[in-house]
Amino acid sequence: MVAPAPKSLIVGYLLWFFFGLIGVHRFYTGRWVTGIVWLLTGGLLGLGWLFDAVWTFVMVRDPK
Repeated sequence: MVAPAPKSLIVGYLLWFFFGLIGVHRFYTGRWVTGIVWLLTGGLLGLGWLFDAVWTFVMVRDPK
């Protein structure tokens, strides 16, 4: 089995900042289910976007 390529923290935060309300940063880190939830709810009405300001670091360091 091939190991996934490491994700860039800078790319993760850029995706979060510019496209976080539609969940692009979650798709980038392999979290498809929550990415779809973010896409359909606008980042949980914006509150999830704020939560992900910190959580993006964890998602990039531990991609699925």
